[in-house]
Amino acid sequence: MSRNGTPSEERPERSGDEVSPSPTDEQWEEFLRHAEGGTADAPKEPSARARMVTGRLRALDEEAARARRGRWRRRGKSAPAELWQPEGWRTGPAWQQMNGRARRRRRAAGALGMVAVVGALVVAMRPSLLTDHLPGGDRAVDTAPLPAETAPPTAAPPAESDPHGPTREEPFRGSPALRWADGAEGIEVPEAKAVGGLDRDQVAHALRMTKQLLVEADLDPATLRGERPGKALELLDPLQEGWLEEVRRGLREPARDHDPLMLFTRFDPDEARLLGDVVKTRGRMTFEAGQAGSVEVHADYTFVYPLVKAGGDDVTRTIVRRRMTTAVFDPARWVATRGRLSVLRTDQNIGNSACDVYDGFLHPTFPGDAPGTAPDGAATDPYDRSEWLDGDVCGTVTRT
Repeated sequence: MSRNGTPSEERPERSGDEVSPSPTDEQWEEFLRHAEGGTADAPKEPSARARMVTGRLRALDEEAARARRGRWRRRGKSAPAELWQPEGWRTGPAWQQMNGRARRRRRAAGALGMVAVVGALVVAMRPSLLTDHLPGGDRAVDTAPLPAETAPPTAAPPAESDPHGPTREEPFRGSPALRWADGAEGIEVPEAKAVGGLDRDQVAHALRMTKQLLVEADLDPATLRGERPGKALELLDPLQEGWLEEVRRGLREPARDHDPLMLFTRFDPDEARLLGDVVKTRGRMTFEAGQAGSVEVHADYTFVYPLVKAGGDDVTRTIVRRRMTTAVFDPARWVATRGRLSVLRTDQNIGNSACDVYDGFLHPTFPGDAPGTAPDGAATDPYDRSEWLDGDVCGTVTRT
């Protein structure tokens, strides 16, 4: 048994360092004579198998005694009745806030060793006894994909058991987004039906167009690199009074009053770039009848972007929640372009980006950055989809 091993549940613990003696050769002889129907006056030599079993049991008892003495002495207490766990196992340190981001420290964990004879049976019945104590098993991270979001959440996702932050190899480690869908797969289009004077096919078209706009505006690699989002602009109805020109102006001359971030997610490539090619996505889409001859689509999605600092190794995440209402109008009743999309409203909540900067880019904070201007708003959880932060507020985030 390993010195850090877990005692089998099928072998009761003994108090202190006392070890029950193993049977002697004479006792085995007596046992075998009775088992085979022999008598005291007809002794038999123990078989090679009996001698082997005797030696194996004796070695196991001695090894178990040594393991118990070493493990509990190091911890300075007697063995508890339940399965031993390292201090802090599955809990990790508390969240730490600094400059609007969460910082977490690594906690080491030991490995599990099992006795060969009884271990196979125990592990077969309770695999977690082995997997939870393998290197990295202390995290016990559930990576199974979440089912699609079909209704507004009532609470924030629970804190993850993994106390670590993102790395280049695992950009979503320690984040609820680890179980979210990848990119466009997380934007599920509901089944269409006729509403608002539009038939089923027209409604289905509105839903597909809204998804495509989200993909081009928040997931397209060129858009994320700060390039002109030409494909997204082609989806917008040029006959929607003032809107398309306002969007184009924001891309040319970004400012507070015409900020392209209200529709697009963009990072300055001289500061940060996307780590890998996966953005995690979670949310839902609904629709309803608009004014006569139109359908309105409501999209509410959160995007989690893993980022690496340009010219460095620091890794962080920025979280963007976007709520948008789009519409498709029947050109027979409205001044509208067939096949194009109108944007009626767009709002956003951003976690881990500089406040009061209106240059058309998001500016994430990395672990090695110097402290910036202290935010004046309350701390919020950017993964909490049960609440919406209204108003132009600059606060801190409880985790990234």
